Amino acid sequence: MAVYTDVSDEELEAFVATYDIGSVLSFKGIAEGVENSNFFLHTERGSYILTLYEKRVREADLPFFLELMRHLAARGLTCPQPILDRDGQALKRLAGRPAALVSFLEGISVRRPTARHCGALGEALARLHEAGRDFPMTRENALSVPGWRPLFEVAEAQADTVSPGLRARAASALESLERGWPRDLPTGVIHADLFTDNVFFIGDGVSGLIDFYFACTDALAYDLSICLNAWCFEPDGSFNVTKGRAMIAGYERVRRLTDAEVEALPVLARGSALRFMLTRLVDWLNVPPGALVRPKDPLEYDRKLSFHGKAASAMEYGLQR
Repeated sequence: MAVYTDVSDEELEAFVATYDIGSVLSFKGIAEGVENSNFFLHTERGSYILTLYEKRVREADLPFFLELMRHLAARGLTCPQPILDRDGQALKRLAGRPAALVSFLEGISVRRPTARHCGALGEALARLHEAGRDFPMTRENALSVPGWRPLFEVAEAQADTVSPGLRARAASALESLERGWPRDLPTGVIHADLFTDNVFFIGDGVSGLIDFYFACTDALAYDLSICLNAWCFEPDGSFNVTKGRAMIAGYERVRRLTDAEVEALPVLARGSALRFMLTRLVDWLNVPPGALVRPKDPLEYDRKLSFHGKAASAMEYGLQR
């Protein structure tokens, strides 16, 4: 389970008492995700998600995330809403960590998305980008190109213990991307972590987007490339072009990609694959002692890097023009 910080009964009771949500009826850790400690909280007034912020999340960034969720919801996007305590505060501390309570969303995440799920996700992603157009705050993407080399250097010495030749493959991809990363693409608010466990469905329709704690200001098409990586590969490592086609078509029903974005898509996909391979590799090699966490496999994204390195154009991801 992705729970790094334990919360005692006494700490929880004192924390909940600062809200008008009634007494605790149940409380349990949530297995999904590897970045923060997440708990499902059910009280006399309803259901909530309690998050304790760990690891890469800087406390100074938390107002951006919390305000963004409020902004998007006000523009019709279904996402968690921060719950304010009796003093009107959304950001608090619990068990020595920054913490926030947010509303619970109905729906389920899908482990094996279909093309219909991918199409609905593409549409929801574009709606997020459109809803974020007038968001007044900005946040640099700390895990874009300048952040990849420090991650590589942390893992470099032990990379080949995970897979022979991994260090050289990562170094080659990193050098290529640092030289050829596309500039001047349309930018705005992106989610930056929209994996299948961060999207809820009811039937084939998206019922909500969650976990905005990597959201930032970056190239919009980079966000799409993250979703192509997360949603459109099969367990055997092959790219499902039918799913990719559905996702891109869903996105373009709301927001049409520019010619520059189309041209950049293979490089963006390679970059997003490297980003997740490196963060997974660092996590794989540095599990905190006693943490109730299951690190995700970095080699999944090593294999995806290989596919992207051979992709000649956006047509190989399903784009139809």
